[in-house]
Amino acid sequence: MRFLVMGAGKQGSACALDLLLQPGTTSVILADKDLGHIPAFLDPYRGGGTLDLLTLDLKDQDAVRAAMGRADAATSAAPYYFNFDLTKLAVETGIHFSDLGGNTEIVQSQKTLHAEAAKKGLKIVPDCGLAPGMINILAGEGIRRLDVTESVKIYVGGLPQHPEPPLNYMVVYSLEGALDYYTTPSWVLRGGKRTQVEALSEVETVTFPAPLGSLEAFHTAGGISTMPFEYEGKIATMEYKTLRYPGHAAIMRPIRDLGLLSNEPIDVNGFKVRPRAAFIAAVSPRLTKPQGKDLVALRVDVVGTKDGMRAGTRWQLVDKQDERLGVSSMMRTTGYSLSVTALMQLDGRIAKAGVYAPDECVPAASYVAELAQRGILIEETAL
Repeated sequence: MRFLVMGAGKQGSACALDLLLQPGTTSVILADKDLGHIPAFLDPYRGGGTLDLLTLDLKDQDAVRAAMGRADAATSAAPYYFNFDLTKLAVETGIHFSDLGGNTEIVQSQKTLHAEAAKKGLKIVPDCGLAPGMINILAGEGIRRLDVTESVKIYVGGLPQHPEPPLNYMVVYSLEGALDYYTTPSWVLRGGKRTQVEALSEVETVTFPAPLGSLEAFHTAGGISTMPFEYEGKIATMEYKTLRYPGHAAIMRPIRDLGLLSNEPIDVNGFKVRPRAAFIAAVSPRLTKPQGKDLVALRVDVVGTKDGMRAGTRWQLVDKQDERLGVSSMMRTTGYSLSVTALMQLDGRIAKAGVYAPDECVPAASYVAELAQRGILIEETAL
């Protein structure tokens, strides 16, 4: 099996590592415009013949086509705005494609390529990370188990194991991306109708087993992807919330409301300054903790009826980073989710050709089992 991984940041590097560890892998091309920050866990594979580091500008379509021509499946851990063009190039080249997604409008654009991909027998799966990705696969499985689904509630958070005030947060992926989610309305289903709610709103407490304990949850954009569009009129309640340590939303909401997260430039002593850029420049050094240890907490509750009886399923995860390999929990749960999807595309476990969201095509039982082999243990209980 030959893989192309585009985007050599944290998640893409973790995806490449997991693919390199698979016995059937013959080559992994890890491609990025800047290869100067490759994590140390990939060092043992440099120069060994299986890992090829490729300098690649994703805006250079001819170069991307050439790289795709050397692989059986391509994955994108690059910024979401590349994914539609990369999908078109994958379909043109004739290889399977998956990505980390995160932007609902782009996923809907990718779905316009369904007929062409299906005709060529290609499997295109956007939104294959943690959220969206893992949570959608679990929610889709819960919905399929029921005759009538009444409620789908999803909670996910990437958190420091040892929180420090005032935000009790550390950067576990792009801070720019996190702020997008804090400023963009979230799609939900209310009374079976699709609507949008304000980010950082409707704070509630969600309790996990000790020692993690109580967290707060609030609406953010992006994580639920296309599911509210898919299930409108079929499910009464569906929502996605981000998990943080208590008090986080109460700090971030006034920061946002004061305009400090805006992307609209303002005049500062004769200079045009984007408030969000200034905010990131100020706080990023304080929230970036190279020695910090992270965790990922996840809960997916799906409730309804089966054979006339109340029924439902809860999936729950508290994952900590792999200290032996130096792979953070966010990298594991996001990057390994992408690599597992690519493996399933090639070995046939993902059977549908065309463009499908992960909840529509990824077999949940096999997916959960694959993650368990990597030490990512998702617990399942009946509700």
